[in-house]
Amino acid sequence: MVVVTSADVIWHDLECGSYHADLPLWRELAERHGGAVLDIGAGTGRVALDLARAGHRVTALDLDPDLLGVLQGRAGDLPVETVCVDARSFQLDRHDFALCLVPMQMIQLLGGSAERAAFLRCALAHLRPGGLLACAIVTELEPFDVADGSPGPSPETAHVGETLYLSQAISVRMLPERTVIERSRRIVSLDARESSDGRPVGLLADERNVIELARFSSAELERDGSQVGFHPEPALVIEPTDEHVGSVVVMLRA
Repeated sequence: MVVVTSADVIWHDLECGSYHADLPLWRELAERHGGAVLDIGAGTGRVALDLARAGHRVTALDLDPDLLGVLQGRAGDLPVETVCVDARSFQLDRHDFALCLVPMQMIQLLGGSAERAAFLRCALAHLRPGGLLACAIVTELEPFDVADGSPGPSPETAHVGETLYLSQAISVRMLPERTVIERSRRIVSLDARESSDGRPVGLLADERNVIELARFSSAELERDGSQVGFHPEPALVIEPTDEHVGSVVVMLRA
């Protein structure tokens, strides 16, 4: 059993680990293509571990060594290799991956078109002929801001030892070239009670986390892929759930 102590790991598990709607698609693609799988932005192993349990050999790539350390500990004897490297500049020993997966809008975190093209070239160089790159993207989110009176989604919570972690999206702003998502992250003692003004007495930390997703369409990503040598195939759709938005999965054949 892996003991999680890093706050970054806890937040990652809390905000990403409960998402399961895409797993059947990744399993289907891995089964259909056979061979080794490259998981980009693997984090603590949400996708990589699921595929490894199904018998697939997975290389899990991420830039955060703490997340990968937890992934490796959770993998145990499963066929998972971890690599801590930037997705825009990685060079691995093997170049025969059957499938490269980019779940949960990871490709939209890489920056603009130049950074995206750098990743696409790296991915193409590591796929075998006929291999597939599958990238999940979100094209539209519903903008809101709790400061304007919008209720926002319910917070996601996790109990760790004597502490309660709460993460809640408090705003989504759609800008011309990027989507800005702001979350409130609070850490509270489990025995905390609210004071007369409604604030938790045991509030240990209260911070804001902001991520920016590059905005581009599936057609634009297909065009980018074509420019570096990929051959686009019809995109797939991951339907939304009550808790999570849906995604378009762009399919690029090597």
